[in-house]
Amino acid sequence: MDKKCVWTIGTLLTWTKQYFGEKGVDNPRLDAEVLLSHILGKDRLYLYVHFDQPLEQAELAAFRETVKRRARREPVAYITGSKEFMGLSFAVNRSVLIPRPDTEILVEAVLKRLQGRGNPSILDLGTGSGAIIVSLLSKVPLAAGVAVDISDQALTVAKQNAVTHQVMERLELKRGDLFELLEKSVFDVIVSNPPYILDEDLVRLEPEVKYEPHGALSGGPDGLIFYRRIIGGMALHLKPEGFGALEVGEGQAAAVAQMAAANSMVVEEIIKDYAGIDRVVMLRRI
Repeated sequence: MDKKCVWTIGTLLTWTKQYFGEKGVDNPRLDAEVLLSHILGKDRLYLYVHFDQPLEQAELAAFRETVKRRARREPVAYITGSKEFMGLSFAVNRSVLIPRPDTEILVEAVLKRLQGRGNPSILDLGTGSGAIIVSLLSKVPLAAGVAVDISDQALTVAKQNAVTHQVMERLELKRGDLFELLEKSVFDVIVSNPPYILDEDLVRLEPEVKYEPHGALSGGPDGLIFYRRIIGGMALHLKPEGFGALEVGEGQAAAVAQMAAANSMVVEEIIKDYAGIDRVVMLRRI
């Protein structure tokens, strides 16, 4: 990127798209637009309407730094500090997993089952950025929630998002290991998107994923260590008519269903993701 050139929005996007493509970035044009929009504080439509607008030197310098970071395959969400999920903008950083579209399937399934439940109580295990619980509380105004995570840094991000979306008054954040601090508390709903990647698969992840916290990804030798613990305690912390919703990795739904049967739970439904993969397991107490 020649500092002596007069870089307009249009020429900058064209150059960046080519450069990202050479670096193996999957969506080079889109990423270039998102990053430039972030630097300019404008939406992407603005870029198309102002193709001939030159950038100021400070803007160009800031954009150059974001391009360097993305070329090293750092995720766009960590560079911009935000990710959209369920129509809401969530703050993210490298202490939390970046929310995925597949997890919206879990939230939508829970929302469907909460219709007519009045003021449900919801437990989110391994909350990370708080994307699941904050989305649920924002869309169910009478619901209250508890979000648990073992990471102080993650809970700081979750609190930020809860405050941003005005649900903090209905949310309790707890630093702990799954159920350990909950004693005899019971809930209408227990949700979780636990770590489920097999340890042997971690080394084969895309470069972007390797920027995300290892503890939010690693599910042990078979990817199932957290499901055993969550399902093992789920029946004790669900109300009689309560239900659970778990996101699972590819090929894990059957094993999770077997665990449920052995722990006073029954599989109510297995929901596929956009690629046709079993992604969400809905459970209820027997």
